[in-house]
Amino acid sequence: MTESNRIEFKRELTRELDIEKEVVAFLNYREGGIIYIGVDDSGKPVGVKDIDSDMLTIKNRIRDGIMPSPMGLFDVTVERIEEKPVIKVFISSGSEKPYYKKQYGLSPKGCFVRIGTAAEPMTQAQIDDLYTHRVHNSLKNVVSPRQDLTFAQLRIYYAEKGMQLNDNFLRSLDLLTDDGKLNYVAYLLADENGNSMKLAKYAGQDRYELISNNEYGYCCLLTATQKVLDKLDVENKVSSVITPTRRIDTPQWDRLAIREAVINAIVHNDYIYGAPSKIELFSDHLEITSIGRIPQGLSREDFFRGVSLPRNRELMRVFRDVELVESLGSGMQRIMRKYTQDNFEFGDNYVRMVVPYNWVDVQEKVTGKATGKVTGKVTGKVTGKVTGKVTEKTSDKILRLITANPSITIARMMVALSMSDSGVRKVLRNLQTQGIIRRVGPDKTGYWEIIEK
Repeated sequence: MTESNRIEFKRELTRELDIEKEVVAFLNYREGGIIYIGVDDSGKPVGVKDIDSDMLTIKNRIRDGIMPSPMGLFDVTVERIEEKPVIKVFISSGSEKPYYKKQYGLSPKGCFVRIGTAAEPMTQAQIDDLYTHRVHNSLKNVVSPRQDLTFAQLRIYYAEKGMQLNDNFLRSLDLLTDDGKLNYVAYLLADENGNSMKLAKYAGQDRYELISNNEYGYCCLLTATQKVLDKLDVENKVSSVITPTRRIDTPQWDRLAIREAVINAIVHNDYIYGAPSKIELFSDHLEITSIGRIPQGLSREDFFRGVSLPRNRELMRVFRDVELVESLGSGMQRIMRKYTQDNFEFGDNYVRMVVPYNWVDVQEKVTGKATGKVTGKVTGKVTGKVTGKVTEKTSDKILRLITANPSITIARMMVALSMSDSGVRKVLRNLQTQGIIRRVGPDKTGYWEIIEK
């Protein structure tokens, strides 16, 4: 690993190290970049002695020393290189250029950009040009259509991750406009709003015959997102083949990659247009559509390489806080491990991912002999004995949920299946009685296991 236009090494974090300057340079650079603390100039890792203290210092200095607010555009994590713990600061290219050190303002002393392997001061002409073309129509600057919003669901998501939102959370999460009004980010994250995502299901390969049209929304965007992901887990049918030694399952789509694609579509959707992202299921493929073209300054090549330029940095920050997003720039990398550029369409006002269902002839993989396509149902061969008191339809859905996520909770099953607590528990008891599933470990930390016959 060597220094480049996107990688900077720093041996240690000191008061003399101008971390704000380096971050500003990457924010103003079209590809963003990465700063490693604990790596010398030659690329050799030397480690960091006080990881927690240095990480906190870095976060505070970036948050307090740079304007416009860089929150949602950087990520501070720990990485081990040759068994040495180093700090990795990932910085996205910002949409509100020019970024600058608060101490010096919009001047060559405050504005920097990455050129080669160095952070170079910008000229006043460059600063003025960027300011003229700055994106001013971000969600942060759009006033919410309602000012009587509540945020109980948002507080719960943060509390589940061990974080408490204090009385100043509206300001710290950038949920207010500059004049103190609730903005459109707040509207999307509120307990009640007018935003809703559609998950439509069609009988054929086109939109002619609609089977169902589910709406998930009018609530906190985090809750709506989780409901969509849970519903997709139910719909992700698994083809199975039983061999003499094992059972081979092939889902319709890769769960992790599609999860990332759905979250990307939601977080990067251009809500200024007033239209949410949508998911559509056809007989032979899945479509995920996000409204809005690729952000200005990001090429298609950058898009597929995972260069991060968040359209809605405030939403990105919240989704990362509650761990729906793992780290900046990682989502597209996970998607491209399973799918290709051919799976994407770019329209004038949308980006769409089209995923053909993965009906692989699993038996051919095992024996080398084609046996024909297996069906997309979880049948008696897979589940063992789905009969009697447990209806096949409901039990199949629960088995698919367990296959997708063995640690799934009863509460998540209730949301995904639109069933009561007692109804879900009854089906689970019957499946356990029939020897189809078993519970491994305690209620809070255990998991479900499908018993192979």
